[in-house]
Amino acid sequence: MRASHRGWVVAAICLGMFMSAMEATVVATAMPTVVADLHGFDLYGWVGSIYMLASTVTIPLWGKLADLRGRKPVLLAGLGLFLLGSVTSGLSQSMLQLVVFRALQGIGAGSLQPVSLTIVGDLYSVEERAKVQGLFGAIWGTAGVAGPLLGGLIVHALSWRWVFYINVPFGLIAAAILVMMFNESARPDAERHLDWAGAALMSVAVMSLLLGVGGRWPGLTLSLSLAATAGFIAVERRVAEPIVPPSLFANRAITVASVAGTLMGVVMMSSLIFLPLYVQAVRGGSPTEAGSAVAPMLVGWPIAGTLSGRALARTGPRVFVRGGLALVALGTVATAMLLQRHASVLSLRVAMFVFGVGMGAANTALVVAVQESVGWGQRGVATASTMFFRSIGGAVSVGALGALLSHRLHGVVDEGQVNAILSHEQGASAASLSQVAGALGAAMMPLFAIIAFAGVAAMFAGFTFPEVQLARGPRAEPVPVE
Repeated sequence: MRASHRGWVVAAICLGMFMSAMEATVVATAMPTVVADLHGFDLYGWVGSIYMLASTVTIPLWGKLADLRGRKPVLLAGLGLFLLGSVTSGLSQSMLQLVVFRALQGIGAGSLQPVSLTIVGDLYSVEERAKVQGLFGAIWGTAGVAGPLLGGLIVHALSWRWVFYINVPFGLIAAAILVMMFNESARPDAERHLDWAGAALMSVAVMSLLLGVGGRWPGLTLSLSLAATAGFIAVERRVAEPIVPPSLFANRAITVASVAGTLMGVVMMSSLIFLPLYVQAVRGGSPTEAGSAVAPMLVGWPIAGTLSGRALARTGPRVFVRGGLALVALGTVATAMLLQRHASVLSLRVAMFVFGVGMGAANTALVVAVQESVGWGQRGVATASTMFFRSIGGAVSVGALGALLSHRLHGVVDEGQVNAILSHEQGASAASLSQVAGALGAAMMPLFAIIAFAGVAAMFAGFTFPEVQLARGPRAEPVPVE
């Protein structure tokens, strides 16, 4: 067995994660051009949401497959599906085709983050691992910020189709590096098989939940989600290889990490979506100012993740979980209070930086603690579970808060008036725009109160996190490194 060249493996993983993160946002800038070319405006929102839906649903499936079949083949399979979805999305001749192929792309993207973090857990000791995870946090944040800008440049210089084609050369390079440089010594048991019934029930439960909270046939979809969840739990209790083993949650560290991860997803994604909208629509800021309000969060996250990770082996993860989530609560509560008092955008940036520092410290500690709580055979699904609950929290909260905002604006402000204030339409009077901005601001205040409540709840969850002993030195499993 040849040694794995860890630097090259990390480089390949970084390429894959950057593509996955960027594809979640880069399409937004290209969509007006896409609709002008393909028509089908009624499917406009689905192009973005189907990608997030597909990737969220498949995260635990990829994590389980990584435990059953090994990390390398599963990551290569996910990367292959992602690239196939990218090519077919670029070749789409209708909006319906684009939605279908974006779903395929999202299925592949669901493998890139959880399996990548699992590989890092296999190859690196605790002392080394947090530095690499801090790098991943920086890449994720950079991709999220750069996506819309890069999408506009690609559409202007080439065409909207290259928003998808651009992934192909980088994906092929990443795949080639993994094939040549990553070599696993652990041999998975070929007799173990994926629980397909559980996978189907979990997919139905998650998709129905996300559709329901987004306001699409809520009575039907939420009832279906509840029934599918009950069926999933019943199946998981009796099958030999459950998708999410119930025994995992007998471990207090994993249970608390799942609860905290869900709440972190709520505050992170809701802040990223609704704070820029508030700055631009209510405060009259430019798109650049709106983006700059949340950018400090994406700066504080990787800095805190890297610095706290270096101390994890000495202090243990609990101090950073508790301290980080306390900062998350402080940042979200401060943001809600600052918005209530019409404070400056600068003060919002400071609050978001504090929030990002807390997220970086807590997230790195939670991932390391979860990985150290299980052996090789469950590390994939345990890592994926933390990603899954955070994604679910983010997706559900954005859908639910969006539906709440729409309900509060119904009969008060129509879509045309919101579009006018966002585009600074010249024909609209200043008084009219001010009235719309005031109504929109009043409607959004409860959203930030809910986000702050979720931040405080995450802090209290962090207080229940147990002490986890971290193994010092090299990995216990026989995974060769250079």
